[in-house]
Amino acid sequence: MEYIARDADIAPVAALIADPTRAAILTALLDGRALAAGELARMAGVSAATASAHLARLLEGGLVDVVRQGRHRYYRLSGHEVAEVLEVLARISARPPVRSLRQSRQARRLEEARTCYDHLAGRAGVSLLDRLVRGGHLAGGDLTESGERLLSRLGVDVAGARGSRRRFAPECLDWTERRAHLGGALGAAITEVLFERGWYRRDSVPRAVTLTDAGQEGLAELFGSKELTSGTPVT
Repeated sequence: MEYIARDADIAPVAALIADPTRAAILTALLDGRALAAGELARMAGVSAATASAHLARLLEGGLVDVVRQGRHRYYRLSGHEVAEVLEVLARISARPPVRSLRQSRQARRLEEARTCYDHLAGRAGVSLLDRLVRGGHLAGGDLTESGERLLSRLGVDVAGARGSRRRFAPECLDWTERRAHLGGALGAAITEVLFERGWYRRDSVPRAVTLTDAGQEGLAELFGSKELTSGTPVT
């Protein structure tokens, strides 16, 4: 008897991701920003024509969207679902070998603090979730009364996050730490405020972010202890 799985046709999507160049392009877009084809070509190490051909396939497959500004076109992941798939694949994939001091430094920065599409990840993201849970601000995947007050002080739009079609506050297993950081609509809302306040800023290494002096002071005040911050502050 022949069995045919009919739940979902995953083979075409898997084939799109499986190509090394397309995988590099998708990974470059994991920081949540829209990037031009030329920049994606440079990051993937291919020619502009090759990158454009791969982007056309990703567009057709629904894994990326295009944003037009005048004559310019910028590409981004089509949604957080695509980012979640890529993060899961990263967790079960082998780590690439580090062959230079520069690669070693880049790897350390990504491990310390980075974006997982639109929320904080790495040791910084894991630390944030730990602080919320251990402080009694987050329990059972939802905010407590103290959590609501804490994030209101920070300026997080909790109501907007609750109204999102995304899951509110799921745990997202971090592929470098092998522990959970905060994902979902709440994780994204908190990370947006951290950037707006200048507490974290984007690093020169793609996806990496850096804790600023203002961020170290602000997080220490918010959580009541300097031990609750993570990352090396910069001015």
